[in-house]
Amino acid sequence: MDIIERIDNWAQVYPERVAHVSGGQRLTYKELKAQSDKLAGYLSQALPNDGSPIVILGHKQVEMTIGFIGCAKAGHPYVPLESSFPEQRVKTVVETAQASWILTVEEIRKILETTEENPKFENRKREMEDVWYIIFTSGSTGNPKGVMITRASLENFLNWTLAEHEITEAAVTIIGQAPFTFDVSILDLYCSLVQAGTLVSVTKDEIANLKELFKTLSNSNGTMWVSTPSFARLCLMEPSFNEGMIPTLGRFWLAGEPLAPEIATELLKRFPKAQLWNAYGPTEATVATTSVQITKEIIAKYNPLPIGYPMPGTQILIHNKEGKPVAAGERGEIIINGPNVSIGYINRPDLTAKAFFAVDGQRAYHTGDWGRCQDGMVFYDGRIDFQIKLHGYRIEIGDIEANLHVLPNVQDAVVVPVMKEERADHLVAFVILKNRTGASDFEIMQELKRQLAERVPEYMVPRKFVFPAEFPITTNGKADRRKLAETLQ
Repeated sequence: MDIIERIDNWAQVYPERVAHVSGGQRLTYKELKAQSDKLAGYLSQALPNDGSPIVILGHKQVEMTIGFIGCAKAGHPYVPLESSFPEQRVKTVVETAQASWILTVEEIRKILETTEENPKFENRKREMEDVWYIIFTSGSTGNPKGVMITRASLENFLNWTLAEHEITEAAVTIIGQAPFTFDVSILDLYCSLVQAGTLVSVTKDEIANLKELFKTLSNSNGTMWVSTPSFARLCLMEPSFNEGMIPTLGRFWLAGEPLAPEIATELLKRFPKAQLWNAYGPTEATVATTSVQITKEIIAKYNPLPIGYPMPGTQILIHNKEGKPVAAGERGEIIINGPNVSIGYINRPDLTAKAFFAVDGQRAYHTGDWGRCQDGMVFYDGRIDFQIKLHGYRIEIGDIEANLHVLPNVQDAVVVPVMKEERADHLVAFVILKNRTGASDFEIMQELKRQLAERVPEYMVPRKFVFPAEFPITTNGKADRRKLAETLQ
């Protein structure tokens, strides 16, 4: 598939069909082609054809979609970032990616308003191994790392997903919860665009105002739902969230964190005509690598629920600490081997060498996840290191700790996740202060939260801070995280 040709074609076939709805904005396929062409022409004139990344800064606005397609047409990979991210985080990403430009939503609007169309402009065709997008994930050293995904890997994922979920031309409206910085959004964005579908983005303002959220959902005419289990759990708190609210909904696609059986059971109860799918895959393997339809029979038989069967052409290997395959049913590290695996982290050959390698001539990736195979399916058994999934976001605990350590009144810090029903519910920071002031613990906590929010995204700021005089120590001289976690029980 040629992604750009396919999306552009809908401007001729379905010119007035809506491609993207977000926060009251509507973008048709005719507008998407004309405006992405105009932006691409502008970028091609302003920048060399060197394949350098371009940062797109915003929050689910239709201009971000125009920016993504415009960058691809101009021959540049794009890096999506949230406008709510602190300035320091944006600066770090720009420097790490060596981005040639930062395009805000406002700047895209200005370019489109002031630039004349260039009839001589021709798309810079993307080759299969060209990088299409770069998504930055949390890094253990306090610096995020950028995962490079090629056109070949993206198209491989799309071909699998379109076939598995029977997404047909002009018959899909996808409700997308994930921000564009979270790679689950790749599914809802591109699976709708390449099939002349409509993406209905749920914005953070709507999530903060449940009345507006459920109004958007009821008006969506959604046929497919893409989100994390946590977002589904939030919606299930509303009794009217059921088939009556979204009668057109035929499929749930959940990923990003473990799916609890009780959530699956309730979704099937409230949406009896809809299919429920559970999927798994790190950003480094292009959104998802395994999936399975969750039925009442699956729920009754397995706890935890399976994360599914590998996509065609990709292997899931379960290895022990020595890198050898384990027997069926035994736990080991999940290794992903196939064409969906990333080519590595941008400008970080050291990290790339640690995480990526080759198996039988194909790229392979150390996920750092415990897993096992049973009945032909893969099961997720948690993280090997200190990386967690919180509300769908992958977070390195070391990233938060590194940013806490640079705050002026922090002598030492340890962050632990609080688990509920085998999932991370929230974070708690244990902080040893350099100086105890006359302020209360609550006032100190609020100030540390404010300072930390200037360095990391909001979802990485711990909910609670505790101020012990010292940390319990393990036999090897490290802070005893297990004992700290036990104090919260």
